[in-house]
Amino acid sequence: MQTTFVPALSKMLVNRKTSFKDSHPLSDFGPDENLNDNADIDWVNKSWVRGLLRFCAFVSLVSVSLNTPEMFAISIHLMYVTFIFDLIVTFLFSAEMLAKMHIRGIVKGEAPYIKDRWCQFDGFMVLCLWMSLILQVFEMTKIVDMYSYWSIIRFPRPLILIRLFREKLKFQLPKQRINTIFKRSRNQIINVTTFFLFFMCLYGILGVQFFGELRNHCVRNGTNPSNVTKADLMIPDYYCSTNPDYGYHCTSGMVCMQLNLSNVQRGFDGFDEFITSFFTVYEAASQEGWVFLMYRAIDSLYAELAFVYFITLIFILAWLVKNIFIAVIIESFAEIRVQFQQMWGSRGSATDSDSSQVIQCEGNSWKMVLIDENKAKGFAPPFFQKILCSNFFHTFFLLLVFANAITGATLSFKDQASIYNKLDGFYYAEVAFTVLFDLEALFKIWCLGFQGYKKRPFHKFELLLAIGTTLHIIPDLYRGHCTYFQVLRVVRLMKASPMLEDFCFKIFGPGKKLGHLILFTMCLLIIASSISLQLFCNIRDFDKFGRFDQAFMSMFQILTQEGWIEVMHGVIEETMTGGWFLKVLCAIYFILYHQFVTVIVISSFVAVILDNLELDEEIKKLKQLKAREQVTESQQKLPMRLRVFTKFPNHPQMVYLYKIPSDFSMSQVRDSFMRQFSTPEMNLTVDIQEMSEENTTLVKFSPVKLVRQDVVGSKSGGAMEKRSGITLIVRDSAQQKMQVCGSTQLVPTGPKSLLSQQYQLRMDRRSMRGSRPGSLKTRSMGAKENGDIHLGTTTSSILNRTRTPDDYDIKVWQQRKQQAEIKRSQQEEDLRENHPLFDTPLFTVGRESRFRKVCQMIVNAQYNYTLRDPITGKELNSKYKSVHKLSFCSKLLGLVTYLDWVMIMVTILSCISMAFETPKRRIMNTPELQIAEYAFVICMSIEMGLKVLANGFFFTPKGIVKDFGGMLNLFIYAVSVIFLFWMPEEAERDSPAQVFMLLRCLRPLRIFVLVPHMRKVVYELIRGFKEIILVSVLLVVLMFMFAIYGVHVLGGKLHKCNDPSITTKEECRGTFFQKVFVTKMKIPNGTESDAGFYVPRTWSNPYNFNFDNIGSAMLALFEVLSLEGWLEVRDVIIERVGPEHAIYVHVFVFMGYMIGLTLFVGVVIANYSENKGTALLTVDQRRWLDLKGRIKLAQPLHIPPRPDGTSFRAKMYDITQHKKFKAGTVFLILINCALLGVPWKSSDARQTFILGSLSAVCTLLFLCEVVIKMIALTPKGYWTSRRNRFDMLLTFLGIIWIILHFTFNLTGQESDANNVFGVIIIVLRFCTICGKHAALKMLTQTVVMSVLKSFFIITGMFLLILFYAYLGVILFGTVKHGYNLGRQANFGTTPMAIALLFRIVTGEDWNKIMHDCMVAPPFCTIEGNFWESDCGNVTASIVYFFSFYIIITYIVLNLLVAIIMENFSLFYSNEEDALLNYNDIRNFQNTWNIVDVNRKGVIPVRRVKFLLRLLKGRLEVDLEKERLVFKHMCYEMERLHGGMDVSFHDVISMLSYRSVDICKSLQLEELLARQELEYTIEEEVAKQTIRNWLDSCLKRIRAKEHTNLISNLRATNEQPLFTLTEQPSSAAESSEDNRNESPIVRTRKKGMVELQPPNILVQPPPPPSLSPTLRTSPRVEKDRPTLKKRSGRLSSGSNFKGLTVNLSQTSEIKGETLTVSPLQKTFTESVLIGENVSTNIQSWWGDQFSQQQQEHEN
Repeated sequence: MQTTFVPALSKMLVNRKTSFKDSHPLSDFGPDENLNDNADIDWVNKSWVRGLLRFCAFVSLVSVSLNTPEMFAISIHLMYVTFIFDLIVTFLFSAEMLAKMHIRGIVKGEAPYIKDRWCQFDGFMVLCLWMSLILQVFEMTKIVDMYSYWSIIRFPRPLILIRLFREKLKFQLPKQRINTIFKRSRNQIINVTTFFLFFMCLYGILGVQFFGELRNHCVRNGTNPSNVTKADLMIPDYYCSTNPDYGYHCTSGMVCMQLNLSNVQRGFDGFDEFITSFFTVYEAASQEGWVFLMYRAIDSLYAELAFVYFITLIFILAWLVKNIFIAVIIESFAEIRVQFQQMWGSRGSATDSDSSQVIQCEGNSWKMVLIDENKAKGFAPPFFQKILCSNFFHTFFLLLVFANAITGATLSFKDQASIYNKLDGFYYAEVAFTVLFDLEALFKIWCLGFQGYKKRPFHKFELLLAIGTTLHIIPDLYRGHCTYFQVLRVVRLMKASPMLEDFCFKIFGPGKKLGHLILFTMCLLIIASSISLQLFCNIRDFDKFGRFDQAFMSMFQILTQEGWIEVMHGVIEETMTGGWFLKVLCAIYFILYHQFVTVIVISSFVAVILDNLELDEEIKKLKQLKAREQVTESQQKLPMRLRVFTKFPNHPQMVYLYKIPSDFSMSQVRDSFMRQFSTPEMNLTVDIQEMSEENTTLVKFSPVKLVRQDVVGSKSGGAMEKRSGITLIVRDSAQQKMQVCGSTQLVPTGPKSLLSQQYQLRMDRRSMRGSRPGSLKTRSMGAKENGDIHLGTTTSSILNRTRTPDDYDIKVWQQRKQQAEIKRSQQEEDLRENHPLFDTPLFTVGRESRFRKVCQMIVNAQYNYTLRDPITGKELNSKYKSVHKLSFCSKLLGLVTYLDWVMIMVTILSCISMAFETPKRRIMNTPELQIAEYAFVICMSIEMGLKVLANGFFFTPKGIVKDFGGMLNLFIYAVSVIFLFWMPEEAERDSPAQVFMLLRCLRPLRIFVLVPHMRKVVYELIRGFKEIILVSVLLVVLMFMFAIYGVHVLGGKLHKCNDPSITTKEECRGTFFQKVFVTKMKIPNGTESDAGFYVPRTWSNPYNFNFDNIGSAMLALFEVLSLEGWLEVRDVIIERVGPEHAIYVHVFVFMGYMIGLTLFVGVVIANYSENKGTALLTVDQRRWLDLKGRIKLAQPLHIPPRPDGTSFRAKMYDITQHKKFKAGTVFLILINCALLGVPWKSSDARQTFILGSLSAVCTLLFLCEVVIKMIALTPKGYWTSRRNRFDMLLTFLGIIWIILHFTFNLTGQESDANNVFGVIIIVLRFCTICGKHAALKMLTQTVVMSVLKSFFIITGMFLLILFYAYLGVILFGTVKHGYNLGRQANFGTTPMAIALLFRIVTGEDWNKIMHDCMVAPPFCTIEGNFWESDCGNVTASIVYFFSFYIIITYIVLNLLVAIIMENFSLFYSNEEDALLNYNDIRNFQNTWNIVDVNRKGVIPVRRVKFLLRLLKGRLEVDLEKERLVFKHMCYEMERLHGGMDVSFHDVISMLSYRSVDICKSLQLEELLARQELEYTIEEEVAKQTIRNWLDSCLKRIRAKEHTNLISNLRATNEQPLFTLTEQPSSAAESSEDNRNESPIVRTRKKGMVELQPPNILVQPPPPPSLSPTLRTSPRVEKDRPTLKKRSGRLSSGSNFKGLTVNLSQTSEIKGETLTVSPLQKTFTESVLIGENVSTNIQSWWGDQFSQQQQEHEN
């Protein structure tokens, strides 16, 4: 049936775009090329035709890229060539289009041409081709000018490149799933973009109101502000302020004047109005040119305001908000990656190994056998085969590669003459190396054979290098482009480091993944370059987009974000003739492209690297087990500083007693002494639950048996046996995966709620695994159903079968951990007993002396902020309970001890005093600074003394020098003391005095030692330094290879005369007039000559880079790698060597930036996740952590419910809750904020009055909103919402502003202050939009929580910046100003150094500042003291700037990305997750709002039932079908809270546990605790259910006794087994012994009634109460004439000594509850006295309860 169905289905779907796979619809995202039923035009689907059309697409792209006026100006024949090619391509594509229309139909048909998206794309491309042909005909006939705007018609043509690769896009995915992924990713990107635009608008408005038009410049007196030339400006041009209280003031002879210049002259960035401010904010957020905008604002207005504005802009927009895009891309990529895993290839071990493993059958077992790929397949004798496989052979050639690399790196060029002498010693050395490597390749081919040689990819790489380097040693090709093959030999050195090789394979993973992304990026660059070429090629004399190579370099420049603003401003300036609309379109085009490539593309590279670092789900579980085992093997040994005491003989304190009086009490004998006479091994084994009497070995066996047991008489080796063996292995593996749970949530589909689904899943899994170890059912397994008792071994085997390996795992882990702790503490105790000097500070202070205890009390005194005892859970009594309400402040206060808090404050004050030190205001000549230094040293001396006396110095368990932090602390103290007593008055450069002053700058780092959270940040970074070092090694190797190439190809060729008019070295003599830079403004030079001075001509390298030796080349490439200054390097190479060498720079930038630097981001994020413990968590475990975080942050709504009826208040309530009302409020806020689009200034009173009046109207409307909400919600209900209170505050302030604005006649500064007050109110109201939009609210929470969680990271970064600022003031505080080191950027003071270092963090010209700090004689003078010299320091500058840039930019800032990713997954949950999403939490909040009538956040526990009944959606509980789940949840609340009030978070936490698959979502420790709790709850509920059932049975019996008097009389004449009267206590005790002997069955002769609780099948009605109290009242039981049979439901729950309530089984088993004996035939009516039965049952329940309590206490 199925064999005929598949071809029929395929034939049916041959002409459809939707296919099926496993009965699931699949969406085909590739072009359908097989739709053809007509044999006459079958040529369309021929493979050669498709190849021809793809080639035509490539030809069309080349043609359109050459179709520019500048290219035609170079060669007029090119116009006709492109026309002919376009004509041929157009006819071919038109023929294809007509053929497909004939096959499909145009409009009608099964798959019409018009309705197919790929056909629509092809048709649009054909239309563009025809339009391009027509336009070119007009251009050739001179009807249309070549530089006209009509060339824009060609801009869609480059999209035809998609046809070249679109067959690679042909893949099939589940249609619903892929549509969901695309929709979710699109929505997330749109929401994050909206969030980014929100902050851009916010900062745009603030920029307009704070800064406005910055047009004040320093000009000469008498300058006409409407006609300004460069000769009128100050050199260089400075912005200034006319207010004497702030800003820069011009020097004498100059005046600050507002210039009347156009936008083209002033530039296109500024804060004139909102649109310009908006684009300026985006430019600043790209961290390109922002610092110059800040300097402009500092010179014009308040410096503090400008600092705060721009630093917060960079921090929020560039470091926080834009990094959310990375989180979005990574999350989306992770989902898509699962679908594309088959296409990209699975992860695995490196396939490039010398050997592979295959499974083979040997006898009765299976083994992994190594297959050597280097097995002899060639013609070489065995002796040479052994040489090939020897380690000596491989090591020898690795050493040759290393020697070749060192030889190539030693080349240097000191003069230009050596450039032309190529055939030097390096050439002959290269020839020798090449011959040896060629012989190596031939030797391997001889030994392995060519077929065996080419199997390994690495051999192919070696052969390519051998061929390439052989060509390279040809003299004409030497030191040319073939040098690439020489430097690529360095890659072979990776084989010398298996760690580095494995890391590279793990990072880059399957080549298809990263290869596809690189191909996509290159195609995007080509298409964008060609489109931009056609858009802007009509601009005359514009060198950015005249040719394709220029357009490609410009668009690649925008990709790297270096100088992209210059490209955009250049295009805008050239298109100003088209009007402001065209200018805005150009700006939008470049901003959209920049946003896409810098956010989407770069984030995709990070996503690929993170995905390669991600482990598979099963490997994560194995890693979790491995990590748990490593934790158990911790710290059994004492540290070396304490083990020193074991090297000395024992000298315990002894007492000689010659006569013991009778009343003398003997002291305790030492444990270490008595232990000598005991067994050498300590038996520290802790019992694990209830084990059998036999000793059970706790060994974790693998449940998957890969090696089968020997079977007598069986023989394996055949194909059937092998196949069956493999099948068994796979089956056992699959069964094990089912037992240990999978990696994804199993959520059954159907109408059931999450609670019932997860409960059913728990019951099904429990029925598979059995009951929990130690439960009542397990303890009663010793008795069979017929009353027989199992033997001990059988019971033990049953216990072993019911336990899972994980149960042993956690117990063994806990046992080993306890053993390690006991052993360590025992070692310390032995040292205390046997060595009197152990744990004695300074070997003098007594161990138990009162003085030491006082010191310990002072040192360890700490604020306890916990409200409850962590052990007992009871509330602690504290005098300062009011302080506890400030949770953050109380936790911060209890972070460290009081002494550490004092020292933190002292250290901060000392750092502040150090910030006042300058090269001129030194501590040596300033008494105030000396006092602060003395105070710090004295306080630290007291602190160190107290800690030494309390905890010891070194040879004590808590010595102050026990780790690196203590050593750093001691070092800082020693340096401070030495410097305080020294105070050198003179300090030469690089002298010990200067070194001590530099070491003194370590003082801010002491806060790292004092604050434990900051120490944790440092330790986490250090733990992850292995991967960071590996990434650094990779980048160094990359730079080393390109540096060798640069030295060989570019070395000595960059020399040029500084006079541009001189081209030869011989003519480069004398002096010339050097112009100086004045301003960036486009204003005329004026009548006077240009400003400048005469300088001598020199023949030299560029100012800041060269490739003459390996050191200079590495320095230049590191600067290029940071994307700073690479444009200058590229332009100089193009100008002085040739344009073809620009490829060298572009390739290095692409590899270093797109792949290399993103490695830092990926590795830092991965290390952060690993140190946080989330790297090894499965997907479900991460989602569970996110859910707990969301629940913790969720709060009750506190919104009053809707009033009943149709009253006026109810109507107002409906209005306020309507979507249109909320949307209208947001629209009104936007209108109010739009009034801030222009500056509110007192100088323009009329405009400000109009805008203020409109704002007053908006404020009155907001007042109406407040009134309506107060009517609808009541004033009390309105006040419960924080958002409403904030809105009312803003409205109240707005009314005050209206009164001030219209009542008082304010002028001048008072009017400006009033305007600022009104602006602040409007801006704060604009911020409330984040709380009114769900997506913006979640993203705002992400940013806020990221800032809070990264508080210590940000603080640590500031401390590092402060440390480097102190160093910079000492090293470069007096350095002579250069090109970039000047008035606004210098190390003169600590605040200026901090501002400059913050600029360097963003990468703004950091390399130019570094070169300015390298200034050396004769360009500076060296004096005696370093603060009198104006020279820099080359070595110190390189170390200083390199270390700072790497630590802060590459490592610390990437931690922010990791934190943002963590919080993004926390807040921005997927609605399809199996866990609770925001809709579920919102529904619970609404339901809680109904139940919590007092709005206090807590309700009585009895109201939980009512709350659970009201829940709807996925948390709904159906009482008809899910009554048992309802009982369990209610009892859990009662049990955990003991009848007290429960909070909002208590109930939702319980629901969250009940709504997830705890086996997959919880980690092992939490899982076991939760399972224990649920088992206990089920047992207690089962007991309560049985008790209620028995009560109902006894009630029916009593009712029957009252109605049947005759039966009662007959019953009194019989002799029942049970006593007819109430037994006294003694009788009860005697009966208790009888019950213990036979706990299961009670029998009696003659009219006997059996009570067999194991067969009780219970499905009772809901009990009136679920209280766990086992309380029964005396009852009078009466006779029951007949006993009916009952049936119930058997479930797996708990077994109470024969009384079983099985709660998970769904099948119904009929059994007798109360069975009448066979003697009933004689006695038709039996008598049962209920009082005695009730007493027995009470005793049985009492026994069970007391036994369970005893077990819990044990």
